Amino acid sequence: MNNQQVKKYLLSKAEAALYYPFGDDVEVYRVKHKMFATLSLGKGTEKDVGSKMAGHYCVNLKCDSEEAIMLRDIFPSVIPGYHMNKRHWNTIILDGSIPQGEIERMIDNSFMLVVNNMSKQDQQSLLLKI
Repeated sequence: MNNQQVKKYLLSKAEAALYYPFGDDVEVYRVKHKMFATLSLGKGTEKDVGSKMAGHYCVNLKCDSEEAIMLRDIFPSVIPGYHMNKRHWNTIILDGSIPQGEIERMIDNSFMLVVNNMSKQDQQSLLLKI
């Protein structure tokens, strides 16, 4: 998936909205004011991580801590969340190495992890739209 496909899929989620609280370079996707993803172009500022990210769009997604580790072991383009809590977030480097269906599954999981932590009333209003 490229950055435009990811953006379209993120915005297709129920009540998803795009914000720019960190400036024009970082797109933040929220549902009911709760962040479930970010999308930005990798700058390549850190030695190890930066060289992998440089020139590629990257999406940060919330993830179950155990699954996060497994995904990092399976896919070289999944790394601990860049500028995020590395236990609960992964950064997916959109370099074409991860199948579209797997990226969509990770986005779905991130969205649902956020929804499941909302109040019952907010959950019900969202689940009616899914």
